[in-house]
Parts: sequence; C-alpha cells; structure tokens
Amino acid sequence: MPVNRNALIRYTTIDKCLRNKYRKWTLDDLIEACSNALYEFEGIDKGVSKRTIQMDIQNMRSEKLGYNAPIIVTDKKYYAYEDPEYSITQLPLSEQDLEKLGDAVEILKQFKSFSHFKEMTGLIQKLENKIHIEQTQDRPIIHMDKNEDLKGLEHLNGLYDAIQKKKVLKIDYQSFKARNSQRIYFHPYLLKEFNNRWFLIGRKNKGSHIVTFALDRIISFEQEKNIKFIDTESFHPDNYYENIIGVTLNEGLLPRVVKLFIDRSNAPYVITKPLHWSQKIIEKTDKGIIISIKVIPNFELERLLLGFGSSLEVLSPPLLRKKMGKIVEKAYKLYTTNTD
Repeated sequence: MPVNRNALIRYTTIDKCLRNKYRKWTLDDLIEACSNALYEFEGIDKGVSKRTIQMDIQNMRSEKLGYNAPIIVTDKKYYAYEDPEYSITQLPLSEQDLEKLGDAVEILKQFKSFSHFKEMTGLIQKLENKIHIEQTQDRPIIHMDKNEDLKGLEHLNGLYDAIQKKKVLKIDYQSFKARNSQRIYFHPYLLKEFNNRWFLIGRKNKGSHIVTFALDRIISFEQEKNIKFIDTESFHPDNYYENIIGVTLNEGLLPRVVKLFIDRSNAPYVITKPLHWSQKIIEKTDKGIIISIKVIPNFELERLLLGFGSSLEVLSPPLLRKKMGKIVEKAYKLYTTNTD
C-alpha cells in the first residue's frame, strides 16, 4: 500500500502525540494536531476530516503498512499506545529490508568523494552499524571497483558545483603528451565515470566542439567570474554517447557496422553481456558466433577488442581490421624478440 507525503505526515504526527505520556489525546486533539502539521509542512489550511484520522488510526493498527501499532482507546475517548515504548519510527528491520539496505549503503559509499554525499557519512555509518547489529555478516555481499587514491578525485566536488551553477572554469590542464600545462577557459556540462576513471565534458571558451578532459590531468582550476557561461542545449549525454564505447568521440566520423568473430568459449559471455547496446548476432556456428555492433571507432573500442586476445577477430570494416592487425603484430614482436 503506497503512502503519500500527506498521509506520512499524519501518521508521524499521530505517533508523536501518542508517545507523549504527559497528555491524553482525544480524536479531536489528533485532528487538530494533524491539521496544524499539514499547514506547517505543506501549507494546507483546509484541515483534516474526522473520517481521515479514523482511517489513519485503522491503517496504523493493521498490517497494511507493517506498523501493527498497539493503539487503544481508554475511557471511550482517549487514544494511547498500549505499549508506552512503541513508535512507528522504531520498527525492526526484516531480513529482506537488511539486504536491500546493505546493498544501498555499499553503493552510496562509492560516491563519498562528493561533498554532497559527505554530509551523509554519519548517516551511512549509522546504517552500517544498524545492519551489523541486526545481521552480522562475515564479508560483504557487494563489492564494487574503486580506487580511492586515484588522482583527480579531489576535483569532483568543485567541478560538480561549477556544472550545477553553470560557471565557466579556468583550468590548468596537462595532457599525457604535453610537457607543460596549458590554461583553458572551459564551459563544463558533465562529469562522467568510465572504467574507474573520471572525465569532465564541455566546450572550450573559443570553440564549439564538445571536448573531454581527464580529471587526473587537471592541475588546478577555479571559477571564472568575468566570462558568461555558454550552454549547449543540443548536448545530452544519452545522445552524445549513444554510438561510442567509453568517452572518446572522434568528431566527423559516423557510426559504422563492426563485425566480429567470437570463439565459442567467449560467445556466452558476449551474448549475456553485449559489447554495445546495438549488438546483433549474425551467425552461430560450432566454432563461435559472428556479431555486429554499430559504433564510431575509438581508442576505448580498440582496448576492449584487444582484451579478448586470440578469442576475437575483427572481420570488418577493413581499416579497423588492418589497424588491429598491426597492433597485434607489434605485440607479437615484443614477445618473440630475444631479450637475453
């Protein structure tokens, strides 16, 4: 049974009243308290009907919401909890609740680099402690990749703030190929994580193309107050990354069909975990499968395909097949050259 916000306000208000041991509560008293609470929190000034509060009490007594509240009536007019220590805010957690709560805590912990989530650190610790008390486990059920020492994570909070407030950034950035850093005025649109690495996406002040900066290559940055932020309404992450794997979009290239042969030992893996949303199975044989994906070739695609080693063969397009062949040939020479 779903509970809307107004009903939840009424339930918690009734609970607060019945936990007050120094006063007796009539139905009219509860109606007045709930009406005042709805006005305070929601600005609703029409009050609450007698029937609504009666139904609320009935729902709190029942199993519909899992409360099973021990609400009794004394002297045929005063409402109270039969158990003076009871509260709907102190319900025990079920095994299913604990499992879901534990999963949620593990996921939330991955974002602790953001100050927005740092405010939840205390809450997360309380949740973990509650779970530990209710249900002790020898080891976590969920484990997510993380690298807390990864350079650039310290920038997440400031960059998030700039994107949210639509502020231009003055960035000192040094790419892997450059000997020195360069200063760039940048209009940030998005933070993206890929392969346990974070990237900043936006456009340079003097330019119209979307570009990508790795956070671990940002030396420093600050908000620039003298340049007006330029938004690009046509940019949307779902559309921008639709035809690529990873974060690198090679401007000017169109998506093309890439055909791949996967041997039978890796075929089940690729079928159950597609390389890209566009993946289609073209043919199945005793030796393996032939699939196609429609993507714009980039560095991340090459690394993904190379990760399969001899289990994968690029069939087309010819340029990608040739390039992958040269990479494999170069790697082969490294392993066949006498190092003695």
